[in-house]
Amino acid sequence: MLLEIQGLTSHYGRIQALEGVDVTIDSGELVALVGANGAGKTTLLRTISGVQKATGGSILFDGAAITRTAPSKRVRLGIAQVPEGRQVFAPLSVEDNLRLGAYTRGRADLDEDLEKVYAMFPALKERRRQPAGVLSGGQQQMLAISRALMARPRLLLLDEPSMGLAPRLVEEIFEAILLLKRQGTTLFLVEQNAHAALSIADRGYVLETGRVVLSDTGRALLANEGIKEAYLGM
Repeated sequence: MLLEIQGLTSHYGRIQALEGVDVTIDSGELVALVGANGAGKTTLLRTISGVQKATGGSILFDGAAITRTAPSKRVRLGIAQVPEGRQVFAPLSVEDNLRLGAYTRGRADLDEDLEKVYAMFPALKERRRQPAGVLSGGQQQMLAISRALMARPRLLLLDEPSMGLAPRLVEEIFEAILLLKRQGTTLFLVEQNAHAALSIADRGYVLETGRVVLSDTGRALLANEGIKEAYLGM
């Protein structure tokens, strides 16, 4: 078990955003998290990465408690997040954005890792000297994913990677996610396109108003009539 979450709660002031969430992710799995806007999906990812404070429950990573661990240490342990909205450093070059992703690692094998992400997303190599702010939305998403990969994560948290992208670019992003899975990266995917997410997921969780209401294999959730009606428009 790489990640084990038990009874996790989190608040924004008096508003409770997560209410006793239980989630497990095995090493090498691709797990999807689906739910309506405002269900708490982003809050859960932010609480795992440490950006959002947990107010109760526990988070275990590779058997060690990290519920109160600083975000920077979680990165060093192997947790990296691709945030919603990309959040690239617009004035900096593409390559400087990527190098910042490896800030916890030092310089060892840095050039090798740059070539790996450039091989995955050749458009980034072509524009590596340009400011990240001039990239298209799809290219910025590629950059955000690549920046996280530069930390060599054991667990990659992906928050809405297809948001606002054209269908062709969505397909390219999902191909990259599948490639990462085949390479052995463990992934926790939050995605507005529930059908696409569950189609490639080993397992999935459904979150409603801060609670997990259903969990099963991705295939089983796709076939669930309630899920079809609520999230797949079928």
